[in-house]
Amino acid sequence: MIVKGKNILVLGLGITGVSTVKALDKLGANIVVSDSKREEELSDFIEKLKGIEIKYVLGTNDVNLKNIDLIIKSPGIPLNIPVIKKAKQMGIEVITDIELAYRISSNPFVAITGTNGKTTTTTLIGEILKNSGKTCHVTGNVGIGILGELINSSKDDIFVIEASSFQLESTKYFKPKVSVIINITPDHLKWHKSFENYVSAKKKIIVNQDKEDYAVLNYDDPLLRNLKDETNSNIMFFSQKSELTKGVYLKGDYIVLNDGSKVIKIMPYKEVKIPGKHNLENAMASICASWIMGVKLDDIRRTLREFEGVEHRIEFVKTLSGINFYNDSKATNPDAAVKAVEAINKPIILIAGGLDKGNQFDDFIKSFNNKVKSLILLGETALKIKETAINLGFNNIYIVNSMKEAVNKAYDLSEKGDNVLLSPACASWDMYKSFEERGKDFKKAVYNLRRISNGEEKGQ
Repeated sequence: MIVKGKNILVLGLGITGVSTVKALDKLGANIVVSDSKREEELSDFIEKLKGIEIKYVLGTNDVNLKNIDLIIKSPGIPLNIPVIKKAKQMGIEVITDIELAYRISSNPFVAITGTNGKTTTTTLIGEILKNSGKTCHVTGNVGIGILGELINSSKDDIFVIEASSFQLESTKYFKPKVSVIINITPDHLKWHKSFENYVSAKKKIIVNQDKEDYAVLNYDDPLLRNLKDETNSNIMFFSQKSELTKGVYLKGDYIVLNDGSKVIKIMPYKEVKIPGKHNLENAMASICASWIMGVKLDDIRRTLREFEGVEHRIEFVKTLSGINFYNDSKATNPDAAVKAVEAINKPIILIAGGLDKGNQFDDFIKSFNNKVKSLILLGETALKIKETAINLGFNNIYIVNSMKEAVNKAYDLSEKGDNVLLSPACASWDMYKSFEERGKDFKKAVYNLRRISNGEEKGQ
């Protein structure tokens, strides 16, 4: 795709927008940037683009689309806003950054999606590739814009891309060499309007693949198992429950790889450093993708034994007076929170709640299974979760107004040997800009806890 001389509108000036503008400038495009926020709210981002010729339309998305050739929108901007509706009526294409990256690049892409585990799997694949001596860039929904990395890369560099449903729904030709779908459960239903639409967005990661490409799919998810009939790519499954004729699965105490002709022991599954059954899923998906990309098994083993996980995903914060604190702020839906509850030993004092994305919380409450002894709720969904919990027979519930209050309450309720877990089961946008900000606020509150309670260490 030729970008030079084209008039391109960048909608949204965040991390993705800055990365996109820098790339477009280097590629010789004429750039218009629009954001509904005012200039003073965007000053940090504008400063990063100093020296680039840009026409800014700020404080509104009411942009004159005459002569605009292409729109690149930030993933968090919905497709139903007036400027995008108008653009489509005028025949102006609207895409996201990963679509443009594919069109202007011949680099190999490894793209990862799924409801949960995307960031861990993306980061882990990146670490495995780097440890094998390959040059790779971990980008996408992990907070690093792909286009800014792409324009400063070599043609053989590998791009490992975390691809959200928000990014994928506005792709057309995007075709990774390796696609990975870890799992699909209901999420972002208010955005996508239905589970079917959400699944359709996720499936766009495989629809353009051909016989030269590979799709790594979770065999234990019936929906994903049946996707083998919806792509022309080579399929490689992973499974925690079934032996596979080709793929990665559990056999006894070992993770094994069946390459189609022989079964190879990778390593005992207990040697995978990141905790939890869900992380075995992430590890097996990462083994598949890395093996397809030609990584030696010794490099895969070494990385799996050393990789400690990502910030805000069942992240150990500290032990205070015999009480362990874990930050799982990245659990932005009930299914992710269920996996955290399963991964942490009992007894648990659980902090949850946040923005209502239209999810139901029955399975979340049922997962407590006598492991959770107290539930502390905050945010928009507090009453909704409380009602669900009471209906299912769980009554030890406290509602608070801030993260500091939640952490203090958890500390007051806990005793030596307990685990305090922040796993919200909800998005953060009712109280925070991001799950990262929420997680950092939790950690700050933990570090600020008084070490002495009633003149004595807790649990003494």
